Amino acid sequence: MRAQTVAGLDIGTTKTCAVVAACGPQGLEIIGVGEAPSAGMRRGVVTDLEETVRSIEAATERAERMAGVPISHVYVGVTGEHIQSTNNRGIVAVSGEEREVVAGDVKRVLDASKIINLAAERQIIHALPRHYTVDGHDGVTDPVGMSGGRLEVDTHIITGGATFIANVLKCVHRAGLEPAGLVFEPLASSAATLLPEEKVVGVVLLDIGGGTTDIAVYAGGGALHTGTIPVGGNILTNDIALGLKTNFAEAENVKRVYGTAAKTETDETSFSVKTLDGRNTRMVTTQELRAIIEPRIAELFRMVRAQIAEHVPRDQILGEVVLTGGGARLAGIDAAAAEIFALPTRIGYPATLAGLTEAVKQPEYATAVGLVLFGPKTENGTTNGVRRGIFGRVGAWLGELWN
Repeated sequence: MRAQTVAGLDIGTTKTCAVVAACGPQGLEIIGVGEAPSAGMRRGVVTDLEETVRSIEAATERAERMAGVPISHVYVGVTGEHIQSTNNRGIVAVSGEEREVVAGDVKRVLDASKIINLAAERQIIHALPRHYTVDGHDGVTDPVGMSGGRLEVDTHIITGGATFIANVLKCVHRAGLEPAGLVFEPLASSAATLLPEEKVVGVVLLDIGGGTTDIAVYAGGGALHTGTIPVGGNILTNDIALGLKTNFAEAENVKRVYGTAAKTETDETSFSVKTLDGRNTRMVTTQELRAIIEPRIAELFRMVRAQIAEHVPRDQILGEVVLTGGGARLAGIDAAAAEIFALPTRIGYPATLAGLTEAVKQPEYATAVGLVLFGPKTENGTTNGVRRGIFGRVGAWLGELWN
């Protein structure tokens, strides 16, 4: 891949999406997008290695064809129940003789904040500085150049299961790609859909995918809590299939065309649904469909609300909820979220890069687009040029600390 291009790879439960961006006069510009069905992932975990490899190969090939450039390195999105997060603080003495904070002091304090009790089977994916404190003066965003004797940092640390991450990386390698970095998916989605002002005031981002719902809570400009709930759009589709006694594909179509999560006073309508064998149809009312959708969506948002209540201080003020991911395409889901959270709610569209076609300016592409924005900000963002065996490369990845 040419030096001026960057690529992101979102391996989801229902689809794999590859995005290629190039540096243009106005900054990064999307030049290629590729998508392929995904059947080898379930709730962020590899369940069929070969199927996942084929999906990655198909998506990257289509992105390469559109972009006209080869893809060699990709920023890889990760998610799943194995992802956990915590907040920690690091403290160091300023080393310079003139008591002026330098870049080396910032690195040392960040390294100090990464010292946490970590099980052998887990690895740090991100250590995100929320804010710095210099000699008791907090709220500092960039301490370099400031005078002081003691430097502190509050850090949001995200960890993942080493085995689960190794399997994802193995699929990437077998598809002929080198991982340039790992990114927890809601951080990528946030980069593509949230404004800096929203992160300062306080915002809850929910990325509703096929198998999981990823959570990112921002306040004061930094990440306050991140997490994953193993419930996504596919479980709603499965509910519809069971409730209407049809197959999964027909249930997915019904959800997209007739589904709504909002309480509505509109007149009831009827529509036909294929039977399980696909040979016959029967009539179903929109009221029957709402009776299936509304309880499941309400349950999802209550699960999210419970997790936020557990990990976010009760006195923390939050200004809004932003919904993104494929699940955000469900009609009325923003109104349902606003009712459960008692906060203004909007749908998050990726709109921060040039070159996006209208087809890609949809919530389901937020993670893939965000990967090319957030990925290059990670520490040690590129792998070295030494060619090693797959297990050696995976082992090296598991030993790195991603910022």
